[in-house]
Amino acid sequence: MFAEDSLLPLSGLQHLAFCERQWALIHIEQQWIENRWTAEGRLLHEKADEGPDETRQGVRIVRGLPIRSLRLGISGKADVVEFPIAASGPPLPVEYKRGRPKPEHWDEIQLCAQGLCLEEMLSVAIPRGALFYGESRRRFDVLFDVPLREETEELARRMHHLYVEQHTPAPRLTPRCKQCSLHEICEPEMLERRGSASTFFRRSLQANLRARETE
Repeated sequence: MFAEDSLLPLSGLQHLAFCERQWALIHIEQQWIENRWTAEGRLLHEKADEGPDETRQGVRIVRGLPIRSLRLGISGKADVVEFPIAASGPPLPVEYKRGRPKPEHWDEIQLCAQGLCLEEMLSVAIPRGALFYGESRRRFDVLFDVPLREETEELARRMHHLYVEQHTPAPRLTPRCKQCSLHEICEPEMLERRGSASTFFRRSLQANLRARETE
């Protein structure tokens, strides 16, 4: 179990799943650059969080609910949690995202972490949640199955390990780098160029040595 003052941001799990270096730049080095996509996402979250709590069709809708898990060492805020009151049933966490569903399951990991927090806080099993995407204006159900739970918990352990180490991984150029708001800070292409130059000089040196050996 973690102490309250050692909890890390739940949102970091999505950053970590996307890229360990991105997570370290944000959560260790405290660096951040806003772009159009992050601004749109922030505004969507603010709209979801700051609306009034209400009751609709037998469901109590609570917005901006603080959540935490001492077992996983994470804390954050759920955009929306729906509590059935007209019929029995578990709470349903709903996470708001800009854009559309992704082929990767980073959003599902963040949502599952919210479900795990609520399970611990409320002592109730929460089998699923929902993701609402601003571009499609649609909601998608997410099952908190065993593989998703295990991956979420492993990421939480990894996040705490990296935080204790206080080490920012070196950049690694991948196709997803262009989607990252920290691209200008990270400069993965620069490392790629340095690596190419290093390889060039090493090969040149080896060729010169071989040429001398044959003289």
